[in-house]
Amino acid sequence: MEVWPAGEGWEAAGRVALFALLLPMCCRAIAEPIHYSIPEEMGRGSLVGPLARDLGLSPAELPARKLRIVSGDEMRYFTLGKDNTNLRVNERIDREDICGAVSPCVITLEAVVENPFNMFHASVTIEDINDNAPQFDREFVAIEMIESTRPGTRFPLGSGRDPDVGTNSLQNYQLTPNPLFSLVVKESLDGTKQPELVLEKSLDREKQRNHHLILTALDGGDPVRSGTIQIKINVTDANDNTPVFTKEVYKVGLLENLPEGSLAFQVKATDNDEGTNAEITYSFSDITNSARQLFTLDSRTGEVRVTGPLDYEEGKHYEATVEGKDGGGLSAHAKVHINILDVNDNAPSISLLPILNPIPEDSVLSTVVAVINIRDKDSGDNGAVSCNIDGDSPFKLDTSSENIYKLITASELDRETASGYNITITARDRGIPALSSSAELVLEVSDVNDNAPVFEEEVYNAYVEENNAAGAQVLSVLARDADAGANGRVSYWLESSSTGKVPAPVSVEARSGAVYAQRSFDYEQCREFTVTVRAQDGGVPARSSTATVRIFVLDRNDNAPRVLWPTTAAAAGGETPPFEVVPRSAEAGYLVAKVVAVDADAGRNAWLSYELVQAAEPALFRLGLHSGEVRTARAVSERDAGKQRLVALVKDHGQPALSATATLHVVLAESLQEALPELSERPAGVESPAELQFYLVLALALLSALFLLSLLLALLARLRRAGPPPVLRCLGAQRFSLASAAFPADFCEGTLPYSYNLCVAPGRAVTEASCLPPPPPILSTEELPGGESCEKQNPSSSSAVAGDPPAGPGTTQLWYNQTEGVKLTNCQKPVSVVENDI
Repeated sequence: MEVWPAGEGWEAAGRVALFALLLPMCCRAIAEPIHYSIPEEMGRGSLVGPLARDLGLSPAELPARKLRIVSGDEMRYFTLGKDNTNLRVNERIDREDICGAVSPCVITLEAVVENPFNMFHASVTIEDINDNAPQFDREFVAIEMIESTRPGTRFPLGSGRDPDVGTNSLQNYQLTPNPLFSLVVKESLDGTKQPELVLEKSLDREKQRNHHLILTALDGGDPVRSGTIQIKINVTDANDNTPVFTKEVYKVGLLENLPEGSLAFQVKATDNDEGTNAEITYSFSDITNSARQLFTLDSRTGEVRVTGPLDYEEGKHYEATVEGKDGGGLSAHAKVHINILDVNDNAPSISLLPILNPIPEDSVLSTVVAVINIRDKDSGDNGAVSCNIDGDSPFKLDTSSENIYKLITASELDRETASGYNITITARDRGIPALSSSAELVLEVSDVNDNAPVFEEEVYNAYVEENNAAGAQVLSVLARDADAGANGRVSYWLESSSTGKVPAPVSVEARSGAVYAQRSFDYEQCREFTVTVRAQDGGVPARSSTATVRIFVLDRNDNAPRVLWPTTAAAAGGETPPFEVVPRSAEAGYLVAKVVAVDADAGRNAWLSYELVQAAEPALFRLGLHSGEVRTARAVSERDAGKQRLVALVKDHGQPALSATATLHVVLAESLQEALPELSERPAGVESPAELQFYLVLALALLSALFLLSLLLALLARLRRAGPPPVLRCLGAQRFSLASAAFPADFCEGTLPYSYNLCVAPGRAVTEASCLPPPPPILSTEELPGGESCEKQNPSSSSAVAGDPPAGPGTTQLWYNQTEGVKLTNCQKPVSVVENDI
């Protein structure tokens, strides 16, 4: 931590207090890195600084912000403590191993917080401590001095080395006291100190051949550390000339990719002596162990060759001292400075830190997905790196700081279009040739419920034959949801039905979408209906859609034809059935009657055909196959029986066909009076003669009254020219009495008969009511085909057909006129049977 100098006093303390007050207010917008300073050799777990507090993070928000260190190689030196608030030492830090001679030694790191995402830069300065004593490369130095060496001659000694920096590095040398020698420390241009031994007095080999001295190297630490080397001086005979190197300092630059065995450089020294005194041998007098492993010196030629792999990233600069010694023992020294030149031999390294994976597909733009740290050990352009993303993806890189990138979203994500991405990140340096490296980041996109179920069809049509089994499957609906998991899990239910408050006739299975019939359908009651099916997914909030299901009920031949005329109600009740009177003068083709039948089914199941299956005179009558008209096949003869009974078969065209029979009674007579004897034979159970006489008397009375009424109406008709009074006008407004509907309100096939005469036996013609034929059965709404009822009826009246023979005396004649050849459609207005006035 930084300490204020004591000289600044209260003014410095005031600035500290002001900084402490303003720090929490501005820590969220820190633009400059946070600086810490610690001494080297601190133990594991030692406190570096309160990182969380300096970033402005309170203890309450630390769990949510997820503070962490994301730097690359430097991360191993520091870590966050168990409390996740203080920056602590992760392992022992040796400044000399990390920075060497570089000062100051600074380690940079990045801290990342989330929610929201932010990145901070911090630096830790490693301060040097005096943990290394000065050392020499050798234990002793051997110097040979000729006795003729002049006083003042200097002899370079081996330099000591201290890896510490500043005041803790090597500061001075000391030599054991000796009257013949002294020590001079020479400082070079690069600041290194070179000790030299100075001869103070002339030597006398005869007096003393050898001299032993101790050189001590001292640093400036507290306490002071030192290292020693022994100096052995051997006095030899005179050698007048010392070797001289061509250069005092050799400066060499070597590419780091120089192969082993290559010539690095050559040193050269000359000597003016002759013989052995001029023969120079070369050797390294001062060289570090790391340089000794990389270079060798040829002692005869002075060639220096590379013997180990050069690596700019491991060592950028080496120094050595070359000694040239002649045969007479005189030597010279030259300094060698070897600079290793960088070559682009290192590809960039990529470190990925995923921040958000998987990514919700509704993530906003510029959401931070990952942090990318790019490192290149090379220097200059060889270490300048650019980073990009390969291919087309909805992501882009945002530069956070030098060599730090953030991968953020650049466009909207859609899991249904792409559920994941393989992001290839490529880092490329600017070297020649350029080197690159790639890293792949696999990102998944998590689902959000943004799609509603979609039915395969908007409207489903199903065709079901009536009388189906309850619980049978009608059809299946299917809705697909592009989402995944619960967001794409679809369930179904009925939302509405066209049947209103009546329970829906179908049900839907929630998981499969299968639609089942709840009951058996009846075409005659309901021909089609619709239901609405809703499909909903399992998302929160849920999304849904609807589809319409139309069920068409198909007809089956489950209704036999129903004969409306001639009716069998009278015969079933024991009464005399209605009969037709055919004059004996009738020719071939005479219309006797028409069989009227309907079928509640539809289509071919309701197409009716008629067939005469029983007749006393088969050749006398014929029955229209499709019209149901009974006509004479030939002229009536006197030999034909007066009473004929015809049985007609009515059959539909269903598979299998259903049928019904109708019995028609025909009397051959010119008039009703002639036909009465034919009907005199009473079947068992009919009324007695006294009852018949009573009815005849009543009928005659009624006929007389009607005759008088006819005369009165004729008189009124003559007076109508003068303008009839309102009473007569009312009487003429409606000449016919209306009867109830004779046919069902809804049938699809069949025809109505032509006008024909219907007469009853004289014994029944007593009252007006007895003259009416038994009404056809009235079908209820449930029995009508289609199950539908008509709201209105359209009664039609008819007048008497001109040319018909008049009724004989004592008989009651009723005329029924019905539309000829009219085909009624579904739910057509009914045609009523009306009674003509007599």
